[in-house]
Amino acid sequence: MVNYYNPATEGASHQPKFDVNKDYGTPASKSTETVCIEIDGVTLTVAEGTSVLRAAAMADINIPKLCASDNLKAFGSCRLCAVQITGMRGYPASCTTPVKEGMVVTTQNDDIAKLRRNIMELYISDHPLDCLTCSSNGDCELQDVAGAVGLREVRYGFDGDNHLDAKIDDSNPYFTFEPSKCITCSRCVRACEEVQGTFALTIEGRGFASKVSAGTSDENFMSSDCVSCGACVQACPTATLMEKSVIEKGQPEHSIITTCAYCGVGCSFKAEMKGEEVIRMVPYKGGKANQGHSCVKGRFAFGYATHKDRVTEPMVRDSIDEEWKVVSWDEALAFSANKIKNIQAKYGRESVGGITSSRCTNEETYLVQKLIRAAFGNNNTDTCARVCHSPTGYGLKATIGESAGTQTFESVMQSDVIMVIGANPTDAHPVFASMLRKRLREGAELIVVDPRTIDLLNTAHISANHHLPLKPGTNVAMINAIAHVVISEGLEDKHFIEKRTDEYNAWREFILDEVNSPEAMESITTVNAEQIRIAARAFAKAKNGAIYYGLGVTEHSQGSTMVMGIANLALATGNIGREGVGINPLRGQNNVQGSCDMGSFPQELPGYQHVSDDLLRGKFEKNWGVTLDNEPGLRIPNMFDAAIEGTFKAMYVQGEDILQSDPNTQHVQAALSSLECLIVQDIFLNETALYAHVFLPGSSFLEKDGTFTNAERRINRVRKVMKPLAKYADWEVTQKLSNALGYPMNYGHPSEIMDEIASLVPSFSQVSYKKLEEQGSIQWPCNEEFPNGSPIMHVESFPIGNGRFAITPYLASEDRANKRFPLLLTTGRILSQYNVGAQTRRTANQTWHKEDVLEIHPNDADERGINDGDWLGITSRAGDTVLKAKVSERMQSGVVFTTFHHPISGANVITTDSSDWATNCPEYKVTAVQVEKVTSPSDWQTRYKKFSEQQKEHFKRSPKKEKTTIGR
Repeated sequence: MVNYYNPATEGASHQPKFDVNKDYGTPASKSTETVCIEIDGVTLTVAEGTSVLRAAAMADINIPKLCASDNLKAFGSCRLCAVQITGMRGYPASCTTPVKEGMVVTTQNDDIAKLRRNIMELYISDHPLDCLTCSSNGDCELQDVAGAVGLREVRYGFDGDNHLDAKIDDSNPYFTFEPSKCITCSRCVRACEEVQGTFALTIEGRGFASKVSAGTSDENFMSSDCVSCGACVQACPTATLMEKSVIEKGQPEHSIITTCAYCGVGCSFKAEMKGEEVIRMVPYKGGKANQGHSCVKGRFAFGYATHKDRVTEPMVRDSIDEEWKVVSWDEALAFSANKIKNIQAKYGRESVGGITSSRCTNEETYLVQKLIRAAFGNNNTDTCARVCHSPTGYGLKATIGESAGTQTFESVMQSDVIMVIGANPTDAHPVFASMLRKRLREGAELIVVDPRTIDLLNTAHISANHHLPLKPGTNVAMINAIAHVVISEGLEDKHFIEKRTDEYNAWREFILDEVNSPEAMESITTVNAEQIRIAARAFAKAKNGAIYYGLGVTEHSQGSTMVMGIANLALATGNIGREGVGINPLRGQNNVQGSCDMGSFPQELPGYQHVSDDLLRGKFEKNWGVTLDNEPGLRIPNMFDAAIEGTFKAMYVQGEDILQSDPNTQHVQAALSSLECLIVQDIFLNETALYAHVFLPGSSFLEKDGTFTNAERRINRVRKVMKPLAKYADWEVTQKLSNALGYPMNYGHPSEIMDEIASLVPSFSQVSYKKLEEQGSIQWPCNEEFPNGSPIMHVESFPIGNGRFAITPYLASEDRANKRFPLLLTTGRILSQYNVGAQTRRTANQTWHKEDVLEIHPNDADERGINDGDWLGITSRAGDTVLKAKVSERMQSGVVFTTFHHPISGANVITTDSSDWATNCPEYKVTAVQVEKVTSPSDWQTRYKKFSEQQKEHFKRSPKKEKTTIGR
């Protein structure tokens, strides 16, 4: 007898191993009850509700199938999985037949074999027989099943009606749709509905006339609602939907599992290769963050890694007015080290600093901050997390004791009410958004707190949603009003508050003040008080209420206050410490969480250990063999100010384009132009490099080993799939720079760096590459108390004992609308592009978003005589730029929106240097502006474009042009 386990726990260490590379045909049952059945003479025990098809697969009994896949609900259309069951008539489909106690199943005999051959014969009778030249040859389920059922001839021929001449849809830049090869199994349609949740595909027509359609019959994939996530391509069992890269280059011959380098979801992928060439990226079913799903960026936009613009040799120059000179690595590193040493000798130890990257690995980020502290001799280290999620660290540390999200992404599947504040998951975190949408279709209620009508509100088949379209800058007023309803109406969780929180009474007195009531806040938030009350009641009464938030929370002058307000609400309603609840910051870049964990901030050593603590600092001093500064160093804004003042003279920037991404571009330009040495390490010659004296070529995620940590604290392995184009991975470059400065680093592999991290960071103390290989991924804290990691945090207690309520008074943003600047600008991201666009702009993702535009409400557009496509001059207190108009009802009147993916747009020319009171996180989301119709791009853009072209021309005219790699 073969004893099988509950599939809901497949993969647990005490159970037989679940093969993530195998398709079991139907999803696992969630039942904890079991039944005993017999399949082909094998007796086995499986979970009640398991399909016969899956039960057979679990026993390594393979039943042919075409319409079934274990990430989709059973459908039963192909009939190839027909079996015989004792006591049942006919040949039921095993995919739609659940197991029953005592069931006896036969999967193979002459009658079943004949039936399957006849079915396959019908499929093949309307299918091109071009297998030798077909792009899926060698990876075609139809071909495999035809062989498995023993089909040797087709009696029907191609006479009469057929679909062989159906027109190919080649509109999508990444895949083709060849309907002549479609078997109408509906897997693509169901993947679009069940996995992605877009509902872009449908089966049009009936019977022989039925076909897959992207929207209406006259639409192609590009004109449909398709978001190019690739779920349909992955689901297709034939060459109907096929990656163009495979069509052009053939089937890959091996694969390596790695982690996506785009957003903070941290999707796992199989990089499918030919030699060192990536043919395609396929979402890995064993990835615990993405569970086999993907978005257009991770799935298809990997070509930037080998783009002709890649710089693969170091360059130096004495002045930014000079041309670049290509030099050897030794020369570049010696040049850099001498510059740093001379500047420190002239201006002092504190005159230099650096910025770590949230796109590089944990190990690389750790080395950069170590370089700054140990080799530079100061704490002038900061990271891009300063300009996105530093308020998360401050606010959560103050209230619950740990500056990270509390849940797994999968936890959302247990949520009953989901509150999304200042985040647009469908664009910025699309794979998580698909999971969230699935839960909404199952009946969870949605509350969106956002100035815009984001796409999440348009989720198909949603049961209920609430949109609170607040005025930008009034987050704290809104969260206080929601909390006021909870407390004033007695909806708080008194038991949780009494057992697990402190300082409640003072907060209760504050929040019950009428100034915080929805009615009092209505004039501030501009949201109807009753709408706020209805949403607040829904959240407070939910069995499981979860809060997800993004940069629309943190990038405000009251960012830290708002994070504490969110924590207050979670504590007051008892929504923390179990599945389906929690406080969940959605991190923007792939390793924002990791860059914070690794000690990138000037006041904290790795693991959030403060530099002023003698005991903690002493531990690092002993390990690193140096005396460390006990005073916090400069933050990014302080570095800029000090550079302009003349006291800060050199900066090392790894993997960040601060000129494009940071606010108040003119201020950043002034700071960078004041430096005597700017060292930029990146894969492309970016905007910041216009002011650089040294350019050190970086490496993409495909060229290195290491780890990323995603928004759910999940540490995932990054595995090298090809040699670094510039010879070295980023960690090796930092190590060599440190050695050139006289501080020795001698790591042989990133695993050794992780071992050092584990020895110094308590929450990583049990993390190792060996354990990561065994478990696939680990969520910190991973220590003696939680040796296998911590999917859900704060189950029994908080790191600070009890959670602490914080007083969160609302204060208006300094940059307010007035007669001169009557509109409020807020910024964000779009699905196809990523951050400053350095990667995605060098891929076919440009097809969807070739330029940044300004979204404006019809009322505001009418008032100014603006139509779609008009050039608009946008002016703020900080500067001005010009963008094309997009009239959109997603906006509320008085609010405009743009992205910042294209350097020429200059979105951050107009954002101000207003920032969060606690962390200096810039207030990107509230900028008062005036918008007016203009006839052509502004002088600023013309000047900017000309300057950029001049710099590139200087590079082209380099005396060693033959050794350069731009354009290669």
